[in-house]
Amino acid sequence: MMQLHYYPSTAAMVPHIVLEEIGQPYQRVLVDRTKNAHKAPDYLKLNPNGLIPVLVDGDLVLYETAAICLHLCDTHPEANLAPAYGSRKRAHLYKWLMWLTNTLQSSLIVYFYPERWAVPGNTAGTEEVKAQAELKIAGLVDQLDAELARHGGPWFGGAEYSMLDAYVFTLCRWTRNFKSPAARTRPHLGPYLQRMLERPAVKRVLAAEELAPPFV
Repeated sequence: MMQLHYYPSTAAMVPHIVLEEIGQPYQRVLVDRTKNAHKAPDYLKLNPNGLIPVLVDGDLVLYETAAICLHLCDTHPEANLAPAYGSRKRAHLYKWLMWLTNTLQSSLIVYFYPERWAVPGNTAGTEEVKAQAELKIAGLVDQLDAELARHGGPWFGGAEYSMLDAYVFTLCRWTRNFKSPAARTRPHLGPYLQRMLERPAVKRVLAAEELAPPFV
């Protein structure tokens, strides 16, 4: 049985949703960040970076959220969470997946951990880094909204739900307490996030991770 090593409301929510959409048995393994379990020797054997999530599928150990999601889609094609190989739609899925992990998610990490980009003790520098990250994220969220407006479909890729939706939902959720307008305030992202909240798989994940409103 597959194992998802996770902590609530982290990037692990993305493959968590994908696993629920697939509908195959799997086991959740809590990695308690409050106790630094992600830095423990046993966990570092799974992911030497000390980051969450990790997927264990038999003798295969995978880290990096995008890689985990692609593996789940490839090994469970019956779930229809990714377009056909070699298609233009598949190419666009790759594009947006890389954008989500390398551009939006990386900017969100700067926002939540600005001290990593400033000299220790430089409080003013840390606040400036955080403020600039929030400005950048606002523009990136606008880009997501513009893509939904462009194609007019109910899901991020258009008419068909895909694993991208789990990623977009999770990252938009991270903006829910921003000083600048949260993703839910955008004209197309707002209704889209509500549609995501109605998916049974998403409801199960929010319940399993014991999260409380506001969800987005």
